[in-house]
Amino acid sequence: MTTLEQTQILSVKVEFFSQKFRTPMQLSSGRIETITEARATVRVKVGCHEGEGRGSIYLSDLWAWPSASLFHKDKDGILRERCRQIASELPHALGAPAHPLELGLRLHHKYCTDVDAIPPLALALCVAPFDAAIHDAAGQAIHASAFSFYRDPVPIPSADAYFSEGVCQAIASTLRPPEETLNGWWILNAQDDLEGELVAAIRDQGFCHFKIKLLGESVREDVARTIAVYRAACQNGASSPRLSLDSNEAYRNEVEVLDYLQLLREEDAHAYDAVDYLEQPTSRDIQRYACDWSEVAALKPVLLDEGLTSIGLLPLAIEQGWSGLALKTCKGHSFTLVAAAWAHERNLLLAMQDLTNPGIAAIHSWLTASHLPVMNGIELNSPQFTPQANESWLPRLESLFIARRGVHEFNPQVIGLGAYL
Repeated sequence: MTTLEQTQILSVKVEFFSQKFRTPMQLSSGRIETITEARATVRVKVGCHEGEGRGSIYLSDLWAWPSASLFHKDKDGILRERCRQIASELPHALGAPAHPLELGLRLHHKYCTDVDAIPPLALALCVAPFDAAIHDAAGQAIHASAFSFYRDPVPIPSADAYFSEGVCQAIASTLRPPEETLNGWWILNAQDDLEGELVAAIRDQGFCHFKIKLLGESVREDVARTIAVYRAACQNGASSPRLSLDSNEAYRNEVEVLDYLQLLREEDAHAYDAVDYLEQPTSRDIQRYACDWSEVAALKPVLLDEGLTSIGLLPLAIEQGWSGLALKTCKGHSFTLVAAAWAHERNLLLAMQDLTNPGIAAIHSWLTASHLPVMNGIELNSPQFTPQANESWLPRLESLFIARRGVHEFNPQVIGLGAYL
């Protein structure tokens, strides 16, 4: 038995902080103006060594639980209470000591099932800061990066069956020497003024990668918006602008997405060529609302995001023709690594998306992207939407939290997941 397989959770706590958006984020399901940050602290024992780790995530109910039957304050209260429940139960809820990945997967399995009608994505948000904190704490205990935990092929019962040679080998084969520089992305809401925020992002921080939020109400209007963004970026000095497209599931089916791409190509071939990928264009319930993405994927990569909530859904991604996965650490560190390794074995594309991760969560997300063969760099949106949440890390980590020349820079050689930099 290796030392990591002896990881035992000793104590857990969770705290909540309210963060206000500088600029509201507009999703197809509504506007996000204020949000709760959940911060978890976990102490573990690894063999004879102890360490304390931290994790953080926003409890973004509008994204993870877009239900009109409950008010935001009610859903937020439910998610806070679920986090408190996890914190109180965690030292005894996951069974015998185990590798941090196994503990994280047990955590996901125990708390991310449909309980009291809370959607799996919303439950994953509650789990994510604890999963990150476990990995950070184990790394702090043995003075190692959490991405070095896979050098030894130890058994991971919760995931080994999905891989021919075990999940640790698969993760080790997927991880790469970490990058110190990653392309950043600027988010453009459907109603954002292209003469204001866009110009400032290009002029002040050198952004040339732009994620366009589409409303999915009219193909023609979405095409017009895409072309307007592309042309405005070119006219204001963005060098070879690249685009990603996110309708937050607003399109009804793959036919509308195909119509959008074909019309975009007809209206502006240069804007069409600038599109790198589309993110979850249709319903997150990929079992009930199945699509055949083969025609769309022949034109542009289409990545599964909200629809991926369990390891068991991964084979369905292949069956339906998804090009790859849009990864988010808000679904849990362990789940993210397993999903990435599964996709990488099958030559699917990977992109690192964001949930406006602040502070510790942004460091965690950046480190994950820097170690994985992602196609996009990283979305790091908290500097754009909740910059005050990062203030305690400045000016020490200014190169990470404030993009220059359109990139985020950071030394990835850190202990744990970097929560105690």
